[in-house]
Amino acid sequence: AQGMALVGTSHGRRGRGEAFCSSHGMEYIVGRVWIGFWLILLVLVVVACEASFLVRYLSRYTQEIFSFLISLIFIYETFSKLVTIFKNHPLKQIYDNVEPTVQPKVPQPNTALLSLVLMAGTFFLAIFLRKFKNSAFLPGKARRLIGDFGVPISIFIMTLADFFIKDTYTQKLNVPKGLEVTNSSARDWFINPMGSNNDFPIWMMFASVLPAILVFILIFLETQITTLIVSKPERKLVKGSGFHLDLLLIVAMGGLAALFGMPWLSATTVRTITHANALTVMSKATAPGDKSQIVEVKEQRISGLLVAVLIGVSILMEPILKHIPLAVLFGIFLYMGVTSLFGIQLFDRILLLLMPPKYHPKEPYVTRVKTWRMHLFTFTQIVVLVLLWVVKSTPASLALPFVLILTVPLRRFLLPRIFRDMELKCVRSPGVGWEPPQC
Repeated sequence: AQGMALVGTSHGRRGRGEAFCSSHGMEYIVGRVWIGFWLILLVLVVVACEASFLVRYLSRYTQEIFSFLISLIFIYETFSKLVTIFKNHPLKQIYDNVEPTVQPKVPQPNTALLSLVLMAGTFFLAIFLRKFKNSAFLPGKARRLIGDFGVPISIFIMTLADFFIKDTYTQKLNVPKGLEVTNSSARDWFINPMGSNNDFPIWMMFASVLPAILVFILIFLETQITTLIVSKPERKLVKGSGFHLDLLLIVAMGGLAALFGMPWLSATTVRTITHANALTVMSKATAPGDKSQIVEVKEQRISGLLVAVLIGVSILMEPILKHIPLAVLFGIFLYMGVTSLFGIQLFDRILLLLMPPKYHPKEPYVTRVKTWRMHLFTFTQIVVLVLLWVVKSTPASLALPFVLILTVPLRRFLLPRIFRDMELKCVRSPGVGWEPPQC
């Protein structure tokens, strides 16, 4: 689940990494171990130098582009996987060679349609339960309970529907039986840094620092930008001295995980944004028709600890988890991608491109900035977003962190030459009721 934050980019990098190692007669999984070692060294140096102060240069301009990109990846990957199901099980009038048991590469009738129904049903049911939290039905505590557990309720209902449909095949979640490696015949638990099947080249042990730097930049940006997004002023959250500690734990644990063939950790950006946006659901409106305002935020670490414990316990839940269709999980990924777009000002301004000015909300970036200049600012972010998507989708995806970093000098040095200071302050305003200084 952690790796889903940049699933498309990560898969692309892994494919090219495996191709490079195979062409040079090296083991890719051993190379990941040395990259993990360099990641630990890099994070120790960065934390010792307190380099997390660099997050001050990651403005809202960069944050919105990054969070929008991650949400788009979730949405795109959802439909990409659904299209794959339709290709493997195309709609036909007559199906040949259909056996009672599923055969590899043999299209199954109704599989694609049922997968679409399960995905859409999970998505819309989760959305409905999310909105039900603010409805007028049932007592407040019951509504909040249903809304807070809307996602697992949706998974349960759609999995139950699939369970009772016996004559249609759907691909299920592949869960190992207990704690075991993916392929015990290929390797053991521990990855030998010197090489499993043959000796790993010494020169590559040192050359691994280059991909390690790229991975570290990506993890650094993803972790710190996620923290900044959650800590936006309108959410009334204040991140204390946790920037260095979070970075140290995530990178160091990811580096050690490479010794066991496990993926590197990363901040769950979409899930975090979705959770942060849900804070507005817990707020109250001061009068009918007014926008809800956050009343209080209860910060604690108990829920995070319990989530981690339950994830570990899920290893023993194979008899239950193996019945969950992948299409249901696609619906949850789509839900997280779509709901994380709410609250991103860039998404709101993109919608304003399709809306007549008389229907525009009374936000500072609307009332204080001319409409065409507001759209011009939005256009610059769309151009950067398209550029990032193109880079992510090509063999040049390794350069994605550097392209993202270029948004910092773009915002600090180029945009002030195009927009006035007051306009830039308005587009980064927290929301209604905020007045930009000296405007």
